[in-house]
Amino acid sequence: MDTPRMGIADKLADRMSMAEQHEYLRSRLTRRGVMRGTVAAAGAVAGAGLLSGTAAAASPTLLSKPATGHHVSGSLVAPFGRHLAFGADPKTQFRVTWQVPLAVKKPFIRVGLKPWALSHKIQAEVRALHTPQLLNSKLPPVDQYYLHAALDGLHPGTTYYYGVGHEGFDPASGQAFGTIGSFTTAPARSGERFTFTAFGDQGVSYHALANDSLILAQNPAFHLHAGDICYADPAGSGQQSDSSVYDARTWDQFLAQTESVAARVPWMVTTGNHDMEAWYSPNGYGGQEARWSLPGNGPDAKNQPGAYSFVYGNTAVVALDANDVSYEIPANYDISAGKQTAWLDKRLGELRRQRGIDFIVVFFHHCAFSTTNSHASDGGVQEKWVPLFEKHQVDLVVNGHNHVYERTDAIRGGKVSKPVAIGDTVHPEKDGVVYVTAGGAGRSLYDFPAPDSYEGHEHNVDSVTTWHSAKGGGKVTETVAWSRVRYTGYSFIAVEVEPASSGRTSTLTVSALAETGERVDHFTVARKAR
Repeated sequence: MDTPRMGIADKLADRMSMAEQHEYLRSRLTRRGVMRGTVAAAGAVAGAGLLSGTAAAASPTLLSKPATGHHVSGSLVAPFGRHLAFGADPKTQFRVTWQVPLAVKKPFIRVGLKPWALSHKIQAEVRALHTPQLLNSKLPPVDQYYLHAALDGLHPGTTYYYGVGHEGFDPASGQAFGTIGSFTTAPARSGERFTFTAFGDQGVSYHALANDSLILAQNPAFHLHAGDICYADPAGSGQQSDSSVYDARTWDQFLAQTESVAARVPWMVTTGNHDMEAWYSPNGYGGQEARWSLPGNGPDAKNQPGAYSFVYGNTAVVALDANDVSYEIPANYDISAGKQTAWLDKRLGELRRQRGIDFIVVFFHHCAFSTTNSHASDGGVQEKWVPLFEKHQVDLVVNGHNHVYERTDAIRGGKVSKPVAIGDTVHPEKDGVVYVTAGGAGRSLYDFPAPDSYEGHEHNVDSVTTWHSAKGGGKVTETVAWSRVRYTGYSFIAVEVEPASSGRTSTLTVSALAETGERVDHFTVARKAR
């Protein structure tokens, strides 16, 4: 198909909000006759009422046969891209998602306590996406089929085995027995030791795969992905012209790459600027809703699926959608009309008061504090959320966005409240909050305006001249003293959680690991157990 040249209207569209871009793309494609019949937008199609899922941003149509119209036997279609997630309660709720390359009949999941006894069979929910040839793009149309199962009423601290299938492909048969996976629910009590891992800005690459392998070796209870997940939109500027480079097929590559870990470790994601995809829904999150099943207990599961919380053992985790407050990339600025920030304040207060919770970890995409030459700090995050982190004494904040590893001293009021050298211990209730940028998951690396300084290669400086994004655009230059560790390399963080009995000291030991396995930073967060 011949694609139109970018004209004045297209240039104006670059400054549109995500909702305006969605409408613009749909209307342009409709006028040019690209949309034939009913297009399957992202959303939840309930499987006979058996399953729960996030609400749709737009009403979907279930594609019951391949777009080509040819029937393919289910025995020739194998599931791929399995990924797990917690429900709102990791002790009793899991969500299993997978993909098939063609539409299949009667998809299902089998679950049991032994791999040879998958006694429970549950119908799956289908969420289908159709991506046409978008404006100015030379890429072909794409049909994608995502299958979801909600597993509720599970027993805490229990390992379950599962297999996914459809008519003609049964994981309980000899044909597909090797595809069976497993997962373990959170323990009933908060006194058990565990590890979790985190990073952002992964994409599809050798480095991304190497980090996945190292993460699997940590045997984490769960993994946090701080956004910019696969880079189907490599531009990430939140502009309409990004549609010319958007490639939905990158999601297939990413989910296949990640399956070795995500099929057994809950992969808890939030939303980055590259994850806003204007075609599927007015909020840009229709693709996210189709591909992921997240807890749905945040301020607005329909419009912000990447904002939610869960509790695992003695640690509460809060995920946020920073597109809502970003001054740097404002395509979805104030999409929640302040609801997310109000929910954050309330939820942090609830978690801090809840007995048995020692630590609160918050993760989101855009950096609260970073010094790279590419994005640095986001003034919107600093204005809206940092005061709440300090108010509720958050123990650790994890960001992506900048493709490096950087770690601050303890910060209060935008200034260093306690220097935290490599190997030091911080007490957030009196010392302030430590912020980690863990954006070295796999995409091309950024650089710093100051020398790298990391474990075994310390190069401490008194200050770094950097900037933060301002409301309405632009950069504000500033000189800061809080940049303690800087590492230009692929990496992730592993967090070992050591609970303690009431009145004693619980700890989070945070280690930054390079893709070589070398440790480049470590520090400890300590708090009296409740």
